[in-house]
Amino acid sequence: MPFPDEVAPVRVVPARAGWAAEGSELVASLDRALGPLAVAVDHIGSTSVPGLPAKDCLDAMVRASDLDGVADRLVALGYRLRPEPWNAEDVTWGEAWPKRVLAPAVGARRCNVHVRLPGSGSARYALLFRDYLRADAEARDAWGRFKLRLAASVPDIAGYGQIKQPATEVLMRGAEGWATRVGWTENRSEG
Repeated sequence: MPFPDEVAPVRVVPARAGWAAEGSELVASLDRALGPLAVAVDHIGSTSVPGLPAKDCLDAMVRASDLDGVADRLVALGYRLRPEPWNAEDVTWGEAWPKRVLAPAVGARRCNVHVRLPGSGSARYALLFRDYLRADAEARDAWGRFKLRLAASVPDIAGYGQIKQPATEVLMRGAEGWATRVGWTENRSEG
């Protein structure tokens, strides 16, 4: 659930050119703040895909072996640890992976910082989502149309998420096929 200052209807907007620069700034600030605690920091999610409509909320992923150490460092910097159980674990293709998700300080740029283990299925999934939709304009455009229609008909974040989750799994089956065809791996990820 969102923090009280984040409560608002789901609003998916057309892609914004500025998201790439804002994502780069967020990644750089996290990288500086975390130093050697972070194995890698990436801009992920819909705002990382040029041309894809999205909620105006950046997503970044920190890959780190010490999830709690990273979360503690970010909390000390003003981020807020999301307390819900689903923000402590991802289930990717039936396998559970630990994670932490943090929100920004009150009044800061809307974002989610996902902290995942390097080499985990959930870290791979996030990078594959981004890279697949960057590479396949048809899939990107179809996904964008779906998200715009969904947000227009289900503006409640819980309902939006419940419908989007199984649809994401369908999208990601196509992404897995693409990854096999092109030889994609998370180590050859597209930044």
